[in-house]
Amino acid sequence: MSLPDAAFVAAAAADEKLGQDTVMLAMDEALGVVDAFVVTSGRNIRQVRTLVEEVEHQVKTRAARSPVSVEGLRDATWVLMDYGDFVVHVFLEELRTFYDLEHLWNGAPRVRWSAQATG
Repeated sequence: MSLPDAAFVAAAAADEKLGQDTVMLAMDEALGVVDAFVVTSGRNIRQVRTLVEEVEHQVKTRAARSPVSVEGLRDATWVLMDYGDFVVHVFLEELRTFYDLEHLWNGAPRVRWSAQATG
């Protein structure tokens, strides 16, 4: 399984800004459109925006990549950052529970990201 290095950077960036339960799912076989989902959440709208800013900054700085598009930043309850080969989902905690992407895509393998992102 080969996942984009930038996805590992995104997961680490979210975790460093205290994103809640940051996970990475390998989506290449399950979805076929993207290689990975990074899913995290914030406790309030301000933290969601901070997480989005930090992910964008770190991925640009460490992997020289910018998102193709960013959706949902206006209300900041579910922000989707599309990098083409991976997608970052930053949820407000309550919405993450409601949509439960990890359960929806429970067939997609979870990827250990912490050691690879910092190493």
